[in-house]
Amino acid sequence: MTSPHPVATGHEALIGSLDLPAKVALLTGASMFTLRPEPSIGLGEMRMSDGPTGVRGLTFTGGRTVALFPNATLLAAAWNPASAYEVGRMLAEEAVAQGIHVVLGPTINLHRSPLGGRLFEAYSEDPLLSGVLAAAYVRGLQDHGVGACLKHLVANESETARHTVDSVVDEATLRELYLLPFEIAVADADAWSIMAAYNKVNGTPATEQHHVINEIVKGEWGYRGLIVSDWWATTSAAPAANGGLDLVMPGPGGPWGRHLVDAVTAGDVDKAVIDDHVRRLLLLAERAGVLGEPRERQAPVPAPDSPMRREQLTRLAAEGMTVLKNERATLPLARGATVALIGRHALETIDMGGGSAQVNPPYQVSVAEGLTALLGDAVAVTDGVEARHRPVPAAAGFAVHPVTGEPGVQVSVHAEDGSVIDERHAASGVAMIGIDDDLPEPPHAVRLRARLPQGGKLQVGGIGAGAWEVRVGQLVERFELTLDSGDVGEAVLRPPGGTTLADAEPGDLLETEVTLAETAGRGRRGLYGLVARPAPENVDAVVARAVSAAQDADVAVVVVGLTEEQETESVDKTTLRLPGAQDALVAAVAAAARRTVVVVNAATPILMPWLDQVDAVLWAGLPGQEGGHAVAATLLGDIEPAGRLVTTFPAADEAGPAWSVTPVEGRLEYTEGAFVGYRGHDRGPAPAFWFGHGLGYSTWEYSDAAILDGQGHRLAVTVTNTGGRTSREVVQVYFRPTDDRRPVRLVGWQAATVEPGESARVEVATDPRLWRYWDETRAAWTPLPSQGRIIFARGLGDVRATLELSGR
Repeated sequence: MTSPHPVATGHEALIGSLDLPAKVALLTGASMFTLRPEPSIGLGEMRMSDGPTGVRGLTFTGGRTVALFPNATLLAAAWNPASAYEVGRMLAEEAVAQGIHVVLGPTINLHRSPLGGRLFEAYSEDPLLSGVLAAAYVRGLQDHGVGACLKHLVANESETARHTVDSVVDEATLRELYLLPFEIAVADADAWSIMAAYNKVNGTPATEQHHVINEIVKGEWGYRGLIVSDWWATTSAAPAANGGLDLVMPGPGGPWGRHLVDAVTAGDVDKAVIDDHVRRLLLLAERAGVLGEPRERQAPVPAPDSPMRREQLTRLAAEGMTVLKNERATLPLARGATVALIGRHALETIDMGGGSAQVNPPYQVSVAEGLTALLGDAVAVTDGVEARHRPVPAAAGFAVHPVTGEPGVQVSVHAEDGSVIDERHAASGVAMIGIDDDLPEPPHAVRLRARLPQGGKLQVGGIGAGAWEVRVGQLVERFELTLDSGDVGEAVLRPPGGTTLADAEPGDLLETEVTLAETAGRGRRGLYGLVARPAPENVDAVVARAVSAAQDADVAVVVVGLTEEQETESVDKTTLRLPGAQDALVAAVAAAARRTVVVVNAATPILMPWLDQVDAVLWAGLPGQEGGHAVAATLLGDIEPAGRLVTTFPAADEAGPAWSVTPVEGRLEYTEGAFVGYRGHDRGPAPAFWFGHGLGYSTWEYSDAAILDGQGHRLAVTVTNTGGRTSREVVQVYFRPTDDRRPVRLVGWQAATVEPGESARVEVATDPRLWRYWDETRAAWTPLPSQGRIIFARGLGDVRATLELSGR
């Protein structure tokens, strides 16, 4: 089978100098994150790194210290392409400093169901917003010499059974929604690479998608870049190569190599297909500066803890934070007021999601640290209820290396005969075994040892699949931890944990040993850690202490949220309810406090049964390493939280147009079609908060809405800041067709910053890609009939002006 749309690069002589095995060898990675060099044609090693919230580098865990950025939904909530470009530029700087050529991001799958575990990595539920922000991010990276990788192509909106699920999507929905962000980022930014997903699409693996990859992306869009597999996603040779996949990751093994050479020799894959894959690889290498004369890429890069990075990361996090409710002008907080800051998330603020988005930051600022830095003794901090179900690694101050005394854990890896094959210090309390390391023998057991500086009643144990023995003082506890699925990601991203309670004396030695379990047919590998932390307290006692603190203050600020248990790769949520007794904590504090502010430390929707009881709600996302400083700055009004929601918040579980993320007999059917998120809620039921909702710290009037071109492609409205402070307004324009078979859709937006009492005339140019639909009968794009209503709104729950569009 010949590729129908070969790319032209001018590298024919280089390709012609390689024999078939040499060409095929280039099409599988050399390691976890590197590609093979080929000195004979001047091709150097190309390096990739995960990168949605920071450039981690060539290892999956640990690695060098790098800046931790706010998560994608928080960045997107600013509705600001300039900020997305700035993030891309900053990530390019971080990549160049590490010799990274391609950053694996942005993630531009849509928020189909709010249960999706990986939504925190993806921008929004809307294809236009996602696509425009992705294009700006890509330009920020690539304008500075680092390639972007759009992911995950396509219909990869949930994590349950992610390696086997078949996403069943009709052609119109696929093109109008799920492919549109990719189309925008390709057309407007020429992204250098795209990642093919784990799942199937309409029965065919995403890595073998001739229709999507060859016919649409490389064909209709004229895409010149490289299609790379998600890690371990490729399971075939000829079908994937013919389906348009250019590169298999990771390496050095995989399903291609000799099998692909044999497929070409047998005539199952045309040599021209291989040449096109190599051509695209060489184009990426040329763009990244590793083909021919090496490009000088070194430049001064701000340290991740430098004043410049602190300012940038604080500002970027704060500008996406969103005021969901603000009664009695409770926010911003008045300086001079006493504050009871309550909640586990106030002390242990969650700054990043789980999985491949995690990095090793220089520090993470908690809300308690940030607010205390600004208000000092006016803040009284009180811990809250437990928010996790699974054990977490040794808490800071509860485990030190038994020999050196450094914070962390001593780790030794043993072969089957008991010999030590690796030793390391794990400052985080966890170690990745068999992923990033090159061990001389297969690992059989891992021992983790730590000294306990503090005594008392402790929770101790281990994390990771296998047979465990835990010893501290007189206690010896044995248990076995097993994996729930065959997904290798479970052993790495959500390993099981087991704990017990122990009475420890200060200085006691905690020793654990685990005999490793096989992991999804990939040998003994995974994440292993030691648990050491204070024993959990009684919930009633915790809540009573919080109520007492709230009664003694002018205002109570309760910080609640999710953790990496819910917002992570490889697992979806089962409910939007806050974990643990957090809802009961908020309700009790609200009943006792003079005023109550709730800060939601989560990237995705939650339910708020206490909403009518509190005065204000601030959605803070996963705010990155400067999270506590950003939350404090917004609470006090030093930076306006002018964000707008990027996901509709349902009013109850199952009260959304698309809900289930669980395949039925292997199939996940997108039966809602194009009616996702706000598009579906427009037909009911009404949500708790609409996509696009956000109050900021001012009030606004809209007037003189107008259609400037007669077709709805150019619009204008005057906005007047009727509040008492300078504020940023995001004018959102939607089109609701008369034909109710087609959903309402965002067609454009424009922001304006206006002084108090002043007005601004805001013009909005709508995107022509939203004024078409896919006609399945004709198998072609067709102009959308322009009969309908133009809506100027602050989310569809706050419509400010409407204009009738009567058609051409």
